[in-house]
This record gives sequence, structure tokens and C-alpha cells, in this order.
Amino acid sequence: MRIGKVERRTKETEIMAEVNLDGEGRSAIATGIGFLDHMLDQLARHSLIDITCKAKGDLHIDYHHTTEDTGIAIGEAFSKALGDRKGITRYGEATIPMDETLTRVALDASNRPYLIWKVNFSRDKLGEMDTELFKEWFQAFAQNAGLTLHVENLYGENNHHIVESSFKALARALRQAVEIDPRKSDAIPSTKGTLGGSLAKPA
Repeated sequence: MRIGKVERRTKETEIMAEVNLDGEGRSAIATGIGFLDHMLDQLARHSLIDITCKAKGDLHIDYHHTTEDTGIAIGEAFSKALGDRKGITRYGEATIPMDETLTRVALDASNRPYLIWKVNFSRDKLGEMDTELFKEWFQAFAQNAGLTLHVENLYGENNHHIVESSFKALARALRQAVEIDPRKSDAIPSTKGTLGGSLAKPA
């Protein structure tokens, strides 16, 4: 089983994250931020990656540190679970409709992190969560998971649908990318023979 576990402690947060890439989509999420918990549950369910994330953060200040640090911890656990990334399909793409909303995610599990975020919101908050924090989560996750990640909301009106379709599209794209390619299960999916390195030199 491809499993990664991380424990992260700072003066702002204490987080335990674990992912099982060969799971069934089970989740055990408790970040103290209800909407983020809901999104991480969706991420696990639709990727078929088991995700555990327990966090204690300085929520009395705001949700920024906890949101960002859960992205860091889950990303680090994801990268640990991938190991040398041998045999993976590497690329994934999904376009997810949710009522009036359509969102597309394309990613490369290249170990060369980069985020393109083309998602706009018409409200500053969803519940008590600042909508600007969703980009922070995706940035932290992509950076620490080693993903080149493009997220684009093509259209939509309901901010909840825009966020949820982004997480579901990420989930489906991850599900493709981490699958073992039966035709190349013993090979690193790169002409270099390794994944990682300069952003300016794609494999």
C-alpha cells in the first residue's frame, strides 16, 4: 500500500495527516473548519484516496494558518506516499459540472510544483470561511505534493458550487494521475528517468 503520514507542529497549528493512495475514498477529517472538512471529505471520496487529517489551529485569530497548513501536511503525506513515483500514470484531467457551474482541473504529478488558479468568487466568505483561502489551500497542496496544477472555473454563479466542483475535479484528476500504468508499472514516467527538477525543463 502506498501510504504517507506527516505530523506537523508549529506555534500556529498542530496537524496529523495520512493518505493511502490505494484506498477506498474513506476520510476522517477534523480541522475545526466545517466547510474545509466538507471539501476534504469530497476530495477523499472522489479520488478513492483515503485521507485522515486532524488539526488544531489558532482559529481564534482566523482560518488562514489552519487552511494553509492542512494543505501543506496533506501534500507532504501525498508526496511521501508516491515515493519515487515509479509506475504512475502521472497526468490527470477532469471537468466537473455542478448545476450551473463547470470547473476543469489538469495536473502533472511531475514533482515540479506550480499552480495556475483561474477561479473567481462573487462573495468574500462562505459561511465563516474567507473565499480567498481556497487558493491558499490549493497552492500549499500543489507545492508540497509536487504537482503542476491548473484549476479553471469555466463558468458558475453559486460560490459553494464553484469551490466544491474545484475539489471534486482535483479528486478525479488525482485518481487518474496516481493510478499504476499496467504497461509501465516498473518505470519512472519521464524520459529523464526521474521526476523533479527545474520548472523550466519539462520532462
